[in-house]
Parts: sequence; C-alpha cells; structure tokens
Amino acid sequence: MAEELVGNCLIGQTGGSTAVVNASVAGVVSEALNHECIEEVYGALNGVHGLLGEDLVDLAAESQQSIRGLRYTPGAALGSCRGKLKKPADFERVLAVFKAHNIRYYFHIGDGESQETAAKLAETAAAQGYELRVIGVPKSVENDIPVSDHCPGYGSAIKFIGATVKELSLDADATGQGDIVTIIEVMGRNSGWLAAGASLAKRRDHPNDPPHLVYVPEVAFSNEKFVEDVRRVLKREKHCVVVVGEGLVDKDGNYVAVETSANDAGHAQLGGVGEVLKEVVEAQLGAKARVARLGVAQRAAAHLASKADADEAFLAGQAAVKAAISGESAKLVTLLRGDGDQYTCETGLTALADLAGNLKKLPREWINEDGVSLNFQFFRYATPLIQGEVAVPYENGLPAYAKLGKESVDKTLPAYEG
Repeated sequence: MAEELVGNCLIGQTGGSTAVVNASVAGVVSEALNHECIEEVYGALNGVHGLLGEDLVDLAAESQQSIRGLRYTPGAALGSCRGKLKKPADFERVLAVFKAHNIRYYFHIGDGESQETAAKLAETAAAQGYELRVIGVPKSVENDIPVSDHCPGYGSAIKFIGATVKELSLDADATGQGDIVTIIEVMGRNSGWLAAGASLAKRRDHPNDPPHLVYVPEVAFSNEKFVEDVRRVLKREKHCVVVVGEGLVDKDGNYVAVETSANDAGHAQLGGVGEVLKEVVEAQLGAKARVARLGVAQRAAAHLASKADADEAFLAGQAAVKAAISGESAKLVTLLRGDGDQYTCETGLTALADLAGNLKKLPREWINEDGVSLNFQFFRYATPLIQGEVAVPYENGLPAYAKLGKESVDKTLPAYEG
C-alpha cells in the first residue's frame, strides 16, 4: 500500500458526451467521499478550459440527491470541450492551478485521444517533483479505446440505435411494396462499432430481419455493390433498411462524405453519407429513399440507456479513486470481461502512455463475407452490453434529469493569457 497522500481531488470531463458519462462522475464523487485523505472534491468546468481558467466547482457541496441523479442524466454535468492542452505553458498553468488548490488527485473522464492530456499532466507534475496521482476514466460511444474490452457509453448508444432501427423498420413495413429504402446514418467516425450495433435489432434465428444491410468503415464501400445489395433485398422484402457508418471509405481510403475539413479537435467533420446514398438509390433504382440521421441523439438518449452500461460507468469512476488511493498514477481504468458463460465485468488498469495512436477497429472476422452483416461473434460480444433499463424519474410526462448547483471555488491566480 502506498503512503497516504492527503489533499484535494479534481474531476474533468472532455470530448463528446454519452448517456452514462455522468455516472462516472457520480462514481468518483461517491468513492472520494469515503476517504479521509481526500479533503475536498472539485470539478473543472468545461474540460481543459476550466483547468486553464481556474473555473472549479465544489462537488462535495452538492446534495446527495443531485449526485445520485447523475447516474441517469445524460450530457456532461461539468461541461466539456473538444480542445486539448498543447503548449508547455498550458501544462505549467494547469499545474499552478493544482498547486494553488492542493489538488493531489486528478480524474480525467474522456476518450482515448483526450487521455493524452492526462498523461502529460502526470509527466509535468513528476518533472517538477509535485506529488500528483492522475487516473483516466474511459468514455466513448465509438468503443474505440483498444485496451478496454468495451467503453462506457457504447452499450447505451447501440441500445438506442437498435431500438430506433426496429421502430423505423415497422414504419417502413406499414407502407412498403418493395419500393422503399430507409437509410439510417449513425456516428462512429473511423470505426464500425455503432453501425454494427444496429444488427442487435434482428431477432434470434431471423437473419432476414432489418437492418437488411449494414455498411461499416472497416469494409471498403462500392457504389456498384451497394446498388446490387439493395436491389436484391427489394426483390425479397417489402422494404430495405440500410444502416451506414458516417466514416465509410472507398477502396482508395477516401471518405464517401465529409461535411467540413476539420472540427475543433483537428479531425474531418463527418456526416452526410446517408444523403449521398439516397441520391444513388433514387437515381439508379428508382425507389423511394428516405434518410434518418440519428446524430447526437445516439449519445444523449438516457431514457433508453443500458443499465449494464450505466452501472459499469459508475464502477469505472469508483475504481479510479481506489486506484489513486492505492498509489497508482498515469493509468487508465479499463473494463475486463470475465471468461465464463455468464457475462461479468471487472475493472483493470493500463498505462495512459499505451493509448497514443491506437484505435480499436471492429474485428474483420466478425463481419460476414457479404460485407453487410455481422456474425455470431459480434452478437455474443454486444448483447450483454445493452441489458437492463435505467430507472429515470419523470415529471409532467418527461424525464426529470439532474442538474448540479455548481458552487464556485474561489480563484487565487491571475487570469491566464496563454
């Protein structure tokens, strides 16, 4: 057991939200309050902007009801951002904020790429001899963190996608006469985990159930094959449901659709592939095509969150605190699947440095030879992640989500001009 480190802890959220990312905040707060060596529990507003601007709030001052409410509330209760710390001066500034508020434990909730910030903060503190324990907590609807079996946020996203596919399929089935194509565009960037999750809408032993065609970035897209795939389905069914990942690429590696050249994180802003395919269907098949672009609803639909996912997000937050108290630092909490027939999940730890440049792709062997359907290996992997429903309170017929009071912590440093 490491020597006890007395001081305050700070929680930061970064990147896109999920339906369960606040459950990880609740896990950190609830566990931190159990340890006397953690004297105050703070949150940084709006990710790295709060770190740089010394915009901190007192989470210990929040009511227990508010903290419990985070377990069923979507979004980022502390606020988030897409930016990262880049310049040496940025890291120096954040460390000055940590010193001013005696922050000895920092918990960084974010995707794999954003954890680079956490790793560098740990390095900066070590170089200056400032004792700081930094633990990353994973979140990603894209499920692309390679060192974790799966990521908090993914199970809820595919539960929503699968349910939406079922509902839109029934709508199309009501009026289709072999002439309707429903194209459902989902997120996921360069990996097909979310698109693959739509396959969970199929009933067991009913391979012809919608979605009839699933296109993922891991398989090069061809217009010619797409047209033949759709034509084949329409000969057999009253309608065709197509699910397509936003990051589809052709055989040369070019995106099928890009909205803008770059977003705040420096990545191409993907989207619009559904409209591209709609034009192909109407021009070459003469069928009626309609596009449902699920957008950010995929990551915000807490009313249909997976209980397994929410519980694991909370567990990851708790595990982060326990790891830091035991002396760990510069580590990421991971989710580990048990080996037995019955699904179980435990937490582990891996070095933050191991995340750099890694992206977990959907395994090619989980995709059938037709390139548009998933096999039993994916169903066995994903089905446990969508089990159970989160109990959300309702008020006047709508979800009554929690909202933090966000009592500010006094600033002590001059404004940062970096």
